[in-house]
Amino acid sequence: MTSALVVTPSAPTRAGRAPVAAVAQFVRRSLTHSIRDAEALVMAVMLPTMIMLLFVTVFGRAIQIPGIDYVSYIVPGVIVLCAGFGSSSVAVYAATDIQNGIIDRFRTMPVPAYGVVVGHVVASVLRNLIATGFVIGIGVLLGFRPAANPGQWLAAIGLLLGFIVAITWLFAAIGLASGSPAAASGYGFVLLFLPYLSSGFVPIDALPAWLAPFAERQPITLVIEATRALLAGQAPGVDAYGALAWCAGIVAVAVAWSAWMFRRRAARR
Repeated sequence: MTSALVVTPSAPTRAGRAPVAAVAQFVRRSLTHSIRDAEALVMAVMLPTMIMLLFVTVFGRAIQIPGIDYVSYIVPGVIVLCAGFGSSSVAVYAATDIQNGIIDRFRTMPVPAYGVVVGHVVASVLRNLIATGFVIGIGVLLGFRPAANPGQWLAAIGLLLGFIVAITWLFAAIGLASGSPAAASGYGFVLLFLPYLSSGFVPIDALPAWLAPFAERQPITLVIEATRALLAGQAPGVDAYGALAWCAGIVAVAVAWSAWMFRRRAARR
C-alpha cells in the first residue's frame, strides 16, 4: 500500500525548493509505511535486544574479557547489528516500489523520482537512530556504564551515523538491483552475518585462525572497535579513521550504484 504524495506546481521563485519539498514528502511517505508496518519496526529493535540478552545472560559468565565487563563489550556490536536489521527493510521497500510501478507514476509528476530512494534512506536513518537509543538504554539496564565525555559521545554518535547512512544506502542499492522484494530480503540478509564475523561478540583472538585476519580488517570491526573505545572514554586511534574511510567509500559506491540501477530499472518499464 502506498500513501498519497501531494505535489503542487511550484512558482518560479520556489523552483529551488521544489526538490527539497518533494524529498520531504517521500520521507514522510516512508515513515508512514514504517508506522503501518509496525511489526517489522518492532522486530528490528527487539531482535538485537534479545540477542544482547541471550549473550549477556547465557554466555556472559563463560566469556571473560580482561579489563571490561561483557555487557560493556557487547553493546557496540549489538548497536551495529541493530543498524543492519533496521536498514535491511530499505532493500525490500525499494524493490517493492520498482515492482509495483509506483516509480513510473512518480516519473510522470513534476518531482525528482529518485527522491523516493532518498526518502527511504532518510527515513531509515531516523528509525535507526531511535532504535540505537533504545538499545543503549537496554544496555544501561543490564549494567552498561559508558565513561565517555560529551565530546566522545558526539564522536561516537557521528561515527554510528556515518555507518548507518552507509549501510542504508547499500541496502537501497541492493533493493533496486534485486528482481523482487523477496530476493532483496535474501540478498540483504547476507550482510547481517558480518557483525558475527567481527569483534562484536568475542575478541579477535578467540576466533579461528583462518577467520581472524578477515574479522580484524573488515569495516564492521573497525566501526565497533572505534565506538567501543569512545564509549569507554578512550581514544579510538586509527580504527576511527579506517571506519570513516570505509563508510565514505561505501556511501560513494552505493549512491552511484543505486542511481545507475534506478535509471536502468525505471527505463525498462
